[in-house]
Amino acid sequence: MTMADTVSDDDQGKPVVDDNGEKVGVVSDVRGDTAYVDPDPGVTDKVRSRMGWSDADDDDYPLAGDEIATITDDEIRLS
Repeated sequence: MTMADTVSDDDQGKPVVDDNGEKVGVVSDVRGDTAYVDPDPGVTDKVRSRMGWSDADDDDYPLAGDEIATITDDEIRLS
């Protein structure tokens, strides 16, 4: 398990969980050092995001770096 402190393109498609481990969304896009989170992705959105085919849309929310506690190979955990 690798832990990083900044988001990268490799984080696209990862689940985002709160500090209790509850899933709150999926990273739909990464632009610079900002991850965009789709709070309720459908199956198609999940597949497209994991393949790197998705871009953030109006329903996605930017995730600031100070809101992220850890980034692992499997998820992004919020602080």
